[in-house]
Amino acid sequence: MRVGSNVRAGQNVLISSHVAHAPLARALARQSYAAGARYVDVQYGDPHVRRAMIELGPDETLDYSPPWQIERVEAMAGNAMIATTGDPEPRLLADLDPERVGQAKPIELRKRHLEIVSASTCNWTGVAFPSEGWANQVFGKPDVERLWEAIGFCTRLDEDDPVAAWREHMDRLERRGAALNALGLDRLTYRGPGTDLEIGLLERSHFGSALFRTVDGHPYVANMPTEEVFTTPDARRAEGVVTSTKPLAVGGDVVEGLQVTFEGGRIVDVQAKHGAELIRADVGVDENAARLGEVALVDGTSRVGQSGLVYFNTLFDENATCHIAYGAAVFAGHEGTEPHEGINVSKTHTDFMIGGPAVDVDGVTREGRVVPLLRDDVWQLPE
Repeated sequence: MRVGSNVRAGQNVLISSHVAHAPLARALARQSYAAGARYVDVQYGDPHVRRAMIELGPDETLDYSPPWQIERVEAMAGNAMIATTGDPEPRLLADLDPERVGQAKPIELRKRHLEIVSASTCNWTGVAFPSEGWANQVFGKPDVERLWEAIGFCTRLDEDDPVAAWREHMDRLERRGAALNALGLDRLTYRGPGTDLEIGLLERSHFGSALFRTVDGHPYVANMPTEEVFTTPDARRAEGVVTSTKPLAVGGDVVEGLQVTFEGGRIVDVQAKHGAELIRADVGVDENAARLGEVALVDGTSRVGQSGLVYFNTLFDENATCHIAYGAAVFAGHEGTEPHEGINVSKTHTDFMIGGPAVDVDGVTREGRVVPLLRDDVWQLPE
């Protein structure tokens, strides 16, 4: 309440929760009211209902966005939103047609959600809830208590004063962003096993942390945990091949061994040991989905990385190491929500992890000077 969503007195709070996360949703509702919320609305989702749609529903329902759900998203403006994460059945959809699974996204709803978030009119966050299914995915057994401990470590609940620990952590990430911005970078390069990638930056690309502010200056942390500094790249400039260094949970399945090739800023080839069809469907949802919308740097001090676990949850795993996202841009440091030249606009946004000790990351300034940024997962710039 005080760091993540940072609910303000008088706000409505919209909680989106998996039905299996009901205990957390109820606790969030109580604490929202304790923080002065005017009204709390909880919306529960059930992936078994989604499975039924994919398996039995007509084709036109796969990307359908109910108008009443769009109205609810639009009501986020000026209010607070909290989403619970942590799939209790990560492979529920694994035996279904991957093309239909990949198409099963409420495209217009997601687009409107991204617009509201990018406009910085609401304070929002995501927070995880452990379950037996998620624990089994991580540990090979339903050890929920061990998963609680891991999540507590990643979200700094082991500190004597978690709120103070979070504020210190976000200050450090803000300093990193400032150091990167001072370099005047033109592009980033990545070199490692199966990876030889160059990503262009815009002159106005601005590195920041997940410490966001609404249009009227109210601070909030948009994901817990968060370990990244990130920016909007030039969607026209990406060349080379990159290999994902961690599995990617997407579309009710887990993509493994992902390798993506870029030419002229676009994804032109997708390969994977498992789940390539899901990514191909995702990058095909519109004409810009195959272009990059985010680039993020994470070093070895990450608590998610230090836990040594693969969470099969993108909101956790992306904070273990460097990542990129194809699809819609994150408008970090940019004013407004209208498309700008080189800033991607899409109906999707999917992160995948590309960093680690074996991947060297450099920045190249506009004058052509090469600046080491990450070596063996160690941050190279002064902090």
